[in-house]
Amino acid sequence: MTYADIRVEKKDSIVLLTLNRPDKLNAVTWNSWWEITQAVRQLGEDDEDRVLVVTGSGRGFCAGTDLAAAMAGAGEPPPGGSRSERLRSRFLGAAAVLACPKPSIVAVNGVAAGAGLSICLACDLRIASQEARFSAIWSRRALVPDMGCSYLLPRIVGMSKALELMYTGQMIDAQEALAIGLVSQVVAAEELMPTAMALAERIAKGPPMAIELTKRLAYRDWQQELEARSEYEEYLQRLCIESEDAQEGVRSFLEKREADFKGR
Repeated sequence: MTYADIRVEKKDSIVLLTLNRPDKLNAVTWNSWWEITQAVRQLGEDDEDRVLVVTGSGRGFCAGTDLAAAMAGAGEPPPGGSRSERLRSRFLGAAAVLACPKPSIVAVNGVAAGAGLSICLACDLRIASQEARFSAIWSRRALVPDMGCSYLLPRIVGMSKALELMYTGQMIDAQEALAIGLVSQVVAAEELMPTAMALAERIAKGPPMAIELTKRLAYRDWQQELEARSEYEEYLQRLCIESEDAQEGVRSFLEKREADFKGR
């Protein structure tokens, strides 16, 4: 399958999915999520594929949602999909990554903000380059966390730290991400992909049925809860989007200035 926003390569039993909009720091559109979902679904159905590795092209991992494209109404999923695909919540992209039956590793090569953070959270194992940075940036745009972040982040770093990150939208570096348990390893930039691929190869050599069942056990309660939370995030996000503050948040981002929120 040919993709516009991602690149998918197979290396033996490992599938490397690269977010591929480097000129936009790999900011995602609805089309990007549609492509990610399709690629992950195909991987899950192929017995020859054993491990998924996700990374970003260029100097960023994923800067979040492409706000300029969203405001222009661009990036909608292709219209040729089935009715169930068209009716499926657009906010379930990260849930689809987590639901992949194969083990997943994310190699974070740069900034991972907003939806980019959600992609990281949805992967089983997170390895960061020393250049990586992370932000639950939504509050700085007068929006609520979406794509499953409000569910996954507290379960990974603890409620108090998750709320601090979501309330402030602050950017943290790779070492702080390591300290709070957001990532399990931090390596030099040039060692990022070799480290991620070596771990993927080690997992791929293991017993695939036992490993897939281990993942199913680990996420048994999370999967349905995450889908329900993602759909509730979508409902609340629509309320936020209609606010004056959200419009100001987007404008301030595009105009590269501090936002002036009024609580309306």
